[in-house]
Amino acid sequence: MRVQMNHILPSLALLALLATPVLAHDGHSHASVEPAAMTETAVLTVGDLEISGAFSRATLPNAPVGAGYLSIANTGTADDRLLSATSPVAGVTQIHEMKMEGDVMKMTELPDGLVIPAGGSVTLAPGGLHIMFMQLTQQLVEGTSVPVTLVFERAGTVEVQLAVGAPNAAEMVGH
Repeated sequence: MRVQMNHILPSLALLALLATPVLAHDGHSHASVEPAAMTETAVLTVGDLEISGAFSRATLPNAPVGAGYLSIANTGTADDRLLSATSPVAGVTQIHEMKMEGDVMKMTELPDGLVIPAGGSVTLAPGGLHIMFMQLTQQLVEGTSVPVTLVFERAGTVEVQLAVGAPNAAEMVGH
């Protein structure tokens, strides 16, 4: 079988970027947490949630998309939900999942957000759940950071700085 590479290269570039090895409230305060650059041992706490390991990958100049990754642990007794994410580096920011459907890897938006189970955790990582940055307004440069505002159903709003690692980074920079 012969494959014309020029037709599949853009798809392969996106797959390589993403596939290498979550407003309602119950009367509580939606206090924002000051931005914090994530470091190897940093844990950012908002409500019952602990956010750690935040990173992104460097992109090529004029790349249309990028992705963000992090872990969220819920120490509370009630589920929370990541409702949305925004970032000034992208025209559109969405919460996505990647999964195999037969022999095809599918990437889809989670329009209802992402549940963070009580007493559990969720990891957004390459090849699975992730924050998708579309219509990038700038290149993501290794050694810098990307501000992302996360909105949770119960915990409220928090700004996280994603450390930008190498284009093939599999985990947070400095880990």
